[in-house]
Amino acid sequence: MAGKEKVIESKSTKRIKKKSLLFIGPSFLGVCIFFIAPMIVVMGYSMMDNPIRKNFVFLDNFRATLANRAFRLALSNTAKFSALSVPLVVILSLLVAMVLENIPGRMKIRSFLLTPMMVPIASVILIWQVLFNYNGVVNEAAARLNLAEVDWLKSDKALIVIVLLFVWKNLGYNMILFMAAIANIPAQLMDAARLDGGNEFQIFFKIKIRYLASSILFVTILSIINSFKVFREIYLLTGDYPFDSLYILQTYMNNMFRSLDYQKLSSAAILMSLIMIVLVALLFIAENYVGRDLEE
Repeated sequence: MAGKEKVIESKSTKRIKKKSLLFIGPSFLGVCIFFIAPMIVVMGYSMMDNPIRKNFVFLDNFRATLANRAFRLALSNTAKFSALSVPLVVILSLLVAMVLENIPGRMKIRSFLLTPMMVPIASVILIWQVLFNYNGVVNEAAARLNLAEVDWLKSDKALIVIVLLFVWKNLGYNMILFMAAIANIPAQLMDAARLDGGNEFQIFFKIKIRYLASSILFVTILSIINSFKVFREIYLLTGDYPFDSLYILQTYMNNMFRSLDYQKLSSAAILMSLIMIVLVALLFIAENYVGRDLEE
């Protein structure tokens, strides 16, 4: 009887595996077509001298890209933008989530902060042009206060405009993620800390931050990815060739695509991917260090 049961169990297991493969198959095929195959093509282009001749040049395109002044400017501006916008949006969204934790009317405030997600990008750009154009609302208000007018989109201050746009657009969504994570922190643990004489400052850094470590990691990674996708807003505001402070990696790659320089485009895309992989790996290491004692 035991032998028959094992045979029946092994047959049912095989059927389950076959059915699982049938369900996984379409998704795996989609990943291969839309992700793995393009990645292989991009890696191939990055090591060719020309898509027509297809001579193998190994790392020559990467050296030429790194030596290119436009690429170095784009890399520097992208690093500055991410270094400013990502910590700012993560910290602000966490603070807003903490403030909204115990105040009345938080549902209305939360809905209000989520409105940027519902506004079409064309409308957002129109609003920002009305605000930060040389003859816009901000300069008009500055003139009335006897302050110097600034050409916001054609000066070094242009980066500030895009950082404000990025924070305004992503604050609400990140706030919702943090509010959900805060609601899952054990209330008994915080009550016990208060009974032991712990103040709110100690509770925040010793308990809440440790329990929020995985959520902070997720929100930070999401914000980094979004910061690398800000090209759309910059392009609609400034066009193909913005002021130097807004010339980012996506602008560089877009211009390479327009000039059909697939070698530099592919090598720049791979370099940007490597940078993101390193950043995400460092964040995982930091999250593991902060939250490791919760798993012990």
